[in-house]
Order: sequence, then structure tokens, then C-alpha cells
Amino acid sequence: MTNTIGAPGIDISRREFVKATGTVGMASLAGCASGYQPSKEPVGKPEQQGTLPLAGPPQVVDVPEQNNQVTLRSVTSKLPVHPGDSMGGPVELPRVWAFQADDRTPSVPGPVIRTTEGEDIEVTLDNTDASMPHTLHFHGVRKTWENDGVPTTTGITVAPGEKHTYQIPANVPGTHLYHCHYQTHRHIDMGMYGIFRVDPKGYEPADKELFMTLKDWDSRLNRQMAGEDVSYSPRNRNPDVFTINGRSAPRTLHPEDGSPVIVSQGDIVRIHLANNGYMNHPMHTHNHRFRIVEKDGSQVPEAAQYEQDIVDIAPAERKTIEFEADADPGIYLMHCHKVSHAMNGTSYPGGMVGGIVYEAAMDSDIFAQLMDYAGYEG
Repeated sequence: MTNTIGAPGIDISRREFVKATGTVGMASLAGCASGYQPSKEPVGKPEQQGTLPLAGPPQVVDVPEQNNQVTLRSVTSKLPVHPGDSMGGPVELPRVWAFQADDRTPSVPGPVIRTTEGEDIEVTLDNTDASMPHTLHFHGVRKTWENDGVPTTTGITVAPGEKHTYQIPANVPGTHLYHCHYQTHRHIDMGMYGIFRVDPKGYEPADKELFMTLKDWDSRLNRQMAGEDVSYSPRNRNPDVFTINGRSAPRTLHPEDGSPVIVSQGDIVRIHLANNGYMNHPMHTHNHRFRIVEKDGSQVPEAAQYEQDIVDIAPAERKTIEFEADADPGIYLMHCHKVSHAMNGTSYPGGMVGGIVYEAAMDSDIFAQLMDYAGYEG
């Protein structure tokens, strides 16, 4: 289990969650299913069948707290997009390549690698247990040629059995991306991506600050890599799974395995949105109007900010939105407005749908029902 509740960046403890949910939270927490235990199901071709770990949600790694160093390795995993049977479930990607930071849980997306302007970091790609080459490419920051992470232009590929350390300067504040740049069209679609955050000097966090990565998937690739007899071509890509931080609704609302935006009345909420998929996603917030305060690592001047309730996020784009939790306390959707992206197969709602949840509404019957849909029960 994790120690906190909600999306990466929210530090609400289980104790606080129980207090807010009353008896609903107590009953659910009695036997909560966090989804991080190894799967017992056989996967892959018959000769490759065995146990794969389940990829957890991303965690924030504060790299300056560990001597400005972090090690990433790829772990072949299964992604429980929505393991329940409600709302078109279960939805699972039977094989992904998760990133594991140090000794943490492997996750898809990979961990949020966070540092501060001027605190340059060393990122070691540990490929000693891998069966294929990988690299690491960081967007946004200005780095030396050999640290760009592209094998065809730097001549550096981290082969199986090898390690390589990248020197990544923290010289461009903002929200950026990282991903494998070896056979990029396949390796990103297998889960090798994450957020790289550089806080500017003197940064003042909001009351609630969250990280959300959007991703569209054509599950045929993941099923083919798991040994299923399916046909897949990147030139004929047809996404059928849509996730926020690796989960689809209603699992997105699961307080430990998903990414609910849990707020108190009057909170200033800042959400760093990143798109590591290949399609645009217009994200809409119900009953809350926000301002875009950052784009691709650049601050948006206050004079250029205006209130809106939908923001389009292009592939590889990052936008940071900010709003006040000043609505009637309740439960409000936050979702992609391409309605087919808000589905699990033919079931609606599902997919790329999350929620803004006020603590005052967490002891309600409707919240208890949503927790049941999300699989948060004893």
C-alpha cells in the first residue's frame, strides 16, 4: 500500500481519509485492495509464462533529498487499468515496461522525478537485467549532446547488461517529460515515460499540487508483446484504452490506486498536466474555471491568463492549470471531452475520466457508491 491518498503530489494520509469519509472510509479501509501485489495469472507465450508484478501508480521522487541521484530500471509488468468488473471492466494491459525508481514500486507512468532549479541531477539507467536496449531522453532542459538520450544522434545505447548515467541539469524550471528514445514508437507505448519537474528557485507550492499524465493505448501492441495472436502496426494504430496516471475510470477515483483530486473548500489547486500519448486530449473541469499558469516549462504572464474550463493537451505538451476550490462542496468530473476517450470499450463512462472530490462530500452515499465502482471495498 501507499502512505498517501489521491493523485501524486497530494499528501493526504489514510488517517485523514478515514476521518473525512466517516464509516464509509472505515469499512473500505478494512480490506482495501491497493493493486500492487504480483499477479498470479500466467502471461505470455507458454514457455514464458510466469508471474509479473502489477505496475502501481506513479510516486514523486524528490531527487535532492537523495543526494541528487536516482536510478531507473525497466520492469516488465502488467498494468491493471481498471481491475474491477464495473463500468466495462476489467481493463488490463497484459504486458508493459514500467519504470522503477531505486527500490520503489514499478509504475506506469514512471515516477515523477522532481528537483529544484540549480540542483542538477544524475539519472542512472540500470539495464543490467533487461533483455533489450533502452535510453533516457529528457525534454525541456538544456543539456550536453551526449546526454540527449537519442541513440542515432549521440551514439549511446544502453544495451542489456549495462548501466549508463545521464547528467541532467536543472536549468529550465517547469514541468517536462522523460521517456525511452530507443524504438520510441514502441517503447513509449509500452509504458516507458514519466514527468520531470524542475521547481523554480523560491517556488511556492499551492495548497494542493498534483501531477497527471494522459495516455492513449492501442492494447493490441501490449497483447502482442504478451504473446497473444493479434496483428498490430504503428501505422494502423487504433487506441482503445485511455488513462490518467495509468488508470481508467472508475479506477481513477480509487483513493490509493487512482488519482482523485481531493480538496477542501478554499484550497488553491495546481495540476501539472502532461500528455505522453499520441492524440490530443481536451480536458474539461466541471463547475471549476481555471487559469493556465505554465506551458511547456514557461511561466504564462499574468496578463495573458484568463479563466476557462477546457484545455487541449497535444502529444508531449505540458500545461499547468490553477483554480480555487470554491464550488458547492461535492463531486465533480474532470475528463477528456472527446467522448470516445471517456469510455471503456463500449461502456460509458470510463476511460479518461477523473474527479474533483471535496472532503465534505466524502461521507456521502454517492461517494460510497463511487468507491464501490472503483473497487475500494473490504
